[in-house]
Amino acid sequence: MKTKHAEVRAQQRCIPPVVDQWLDEFGEEEYDGHGGVKVYFSGDSIDRMKRQLGPHFVEYNARWLRAYRVESSHDGTKVTCGWRLRRVGRR
Repeated sequence: MKTKHAEVRAQQRCIPPVVDQWLDEFGEEEYDGHGGVKVYFSGDSIDRMKRQLGPHFVEYNARWLRAYRVESSHDGTKVTCGWRLRRVGRR
């Protein structure tokens, strides 16, 4: 399920619905410490995409692989989405 806010942000930030599907299938999840889960494309998830969809597909669609999504950790509702400007920090 997606909130209205998430739909508006995806449209404002020009993130097509297919990227949301790729995040569901290949995205890496990380708890953000504020009641949410960040879903993004990591190096491992991009490698999985290359194995399943082919390296040419991933290279052609590389511009979409900086997208991320935040979901509620309680019920999985998609809260917002955007573009990663920095690397995802590890603790």
